[in-house]
Amino acid sequence: MSAPPRLLMLNAFIGTASYKKLYQELGFSVVSEWSERKAISLIRKTPPAVIVADFYHQTDFRDRLSNLESLLAAVQSAPDTRILVFYETAHQAVLDKVSARLRIDAALTLPVQEDRLRATLQGWRENTPASI
Repeated sequence: MSAPPRLLMLNAFIGTASYKKLYQELGFSVVSEWSERKAISLIRKTPPAVIVADFYHQTDFRDRLSNLESLLAAVQSAPDTRILVFYETAHQAVLDKVSARLRIDAALTLPVQEDRLRATLQGWRENTPASI
């Protein structure tokens, strides 16, 4: 029997951390991280099957548009890893710019509709390669 696929939760907001039980119910082994740098280190060592992260834009970022560009750049070399982001509708234009340059497989607006989250992850879970 193979190990369950890993899901990396990168949380910037407390509210999205509450979905851990749902991820486990869907058969994922969940790793939580609050630091983008630590998450990048984990991704480079062993890419997870899925990354779920909060996306946001701050006008004081000088060299990037969002909190996730470094993480997204790091995961581009892991094509089997799926990337799901949660975002505020006010950040849609910035998300569009970032996703034009870096792969994001799915994006859900906050507050997250749990049925959409479940359906997205179930589809990915069913199509996850055994090696992840």
